[in-house]
Amino acid sequence: MKNETKHIIRRTGIILFVIYVLLLIYFLFFSEEYGRVAAAERAYRYNLIPFVEIRRFWIYREQVGAFAMFTNIFGNVLGFIPFGFILPIINRRMRSGFLITLSGFGLSVTVEVIQLVTKVGCFDVDDMILNTLGALLGYLAFAVCDYLRRKYYGKKI
Repeated sequence: MKNETKHIIRRTGIILFVIYVLLLIYFLFFSEEYGRVAAAERAYRYNLIPFVEIRRFWIYREQVGAFAMFTNIFGNVLGFIPFGFILPIINRRMRSGFLITLSGFGLSVTVEVIQLVTKVGCFDVDDMILNTLGALLGYLAFAVCDYLRRKYYGKKI
């Protein structure tokens, strides 16, 4: 692949990553549609037991509604797939599944701690599990695309 094409792909990846981070910040901290409450109603909320909230949303899916269940379970996974996919494109040193998974977990812990401290949302260990899974799935999608690209072009970027 030509150097010019590599630079275009990297620049596009950086732009997409910045847009992704801005959207992530909006949905995780400011969007009222996803359970954010007024400052007067905020309280410390947390779950430190793995799979409690996932199980609760699945068992009571009819009571909480399909949107709430989908948002909580699948939204946390889907929200971190771009992280695992785009980061290896813009940073060659991040082309390790382990590093992407570890970075996804680190970002998720950071988000959850900010949510706890600012009383926006809930510190939830299940969210960290689902977010980390999303980052890993994003990396796996990148790895498959990279494999197919190398097979087609016969070279590494």
